[in-house]
Amino acid sequence: MNPFTTDPAQSVAALGERRLIAHLRAWLGKATSPAPFGIGDDCAVLPASRSRHLLVTTDPVIYGRHFDDAISPAAAAEKLLKRNLSDIAAMGGVPRSAVVSLALPRRVSIAWIRGFYRALGRCAVRHGVTIAGGDIAESADMLGAFLTLLGEASGPRVLTRQGARAGDWLYVSGALGGSILGKHCRFTPRLAEGRWLASRREVRCLMDLSDGLAKDLLELTPAGLRPALTAAALPVSRAARTLASRDGRTALDHALSDGEDFELLFAIAGRTDRPAFERGWRTRFSTPLTCIGRFARTGESLGETLPLERYHGYEHLAGA
Repeated sequence: MNPFTTDPAQSVAALGERRLIAHLRAWLGKATSPAPFGIGDDCAVLPASRSRHLLVTTDPVIYGRHFDDAISPAAAAEKLLKRNLSDIAAMGGVPRSAVVSLALPRRVSIAWIRGFYRALGRCAVRHGVTIAGGDIAESADMLGAFLTLLGEASGPRVLTRQGARAGDWLYVSGALGGSILGKHCRFTPRLAEGRWLASRREVRCLMDLSDGLAKDLLELTPAGLRPALTAAALPVSRAARTLASRDGRTALDHALSDGEDFELLFAIAGRTDRPAFERGWRTRFSTPLTCIGRFARTGESLGETLPLERYHGYEHLAGA
């Protein structure tokens, strides 16, 4: 849906800031609370933590970059919240509260922003998130929503990207590649899976996949090690195969490079009883889990492995 209107009476400019904020509060429904615990004061007051580690993440959705006219305002809103939820999942955390800031041209239609905020409220309630406030800034032509999400650790342990060792096994959830065909804005953040992984001592490190496996895996790889992956083991999505039939790239290339999979990538200790670990996963989750390889020392031979240097994920701010 195109966010803009040529009818001034149907634009956000016709409402003005105060009336728009009142509408935003109403459209969010049960996802927000009366001030100061929700929209309406200079700062939001958040409930006290139970002395667990606090988590903070932020991500935007920008018209023309993260969504376009083919994407409904509801799908754009869900993408905004869920890509932040995926960051919380990647540390085994629990989401709590969020603030949302808007960069809003005057000609954005009321219908579009209404659809966006109603869906944002529904998604927030579904995941136990309170929308506590935010801000609106008028922009000349850029439409963007910027969400900051606060959460907390689900237990005494927070998983990070550091900690892998030689011999550790690498796993991914779900299937990879082809997200542009719909998954990029219609996916399930792996929150429950992340919390379970944080409770398992054999899990060394964890992250979510947003820029493509070939790029993101480098963030888990310590100095002196290299990821040794087997091409046949990669869980290539049906969407990746569909894209490959259209554009001449291989499905494997899509699975390694496309980005916005929002699946979990993690390593477990090499000595782990893998069948028992995998059974533990399957008894709790329907989400597929795949062992894709392991970490080897640089120069160590583990047979035929993927030449990852030939594949590239999404590079932010890359030159032409």
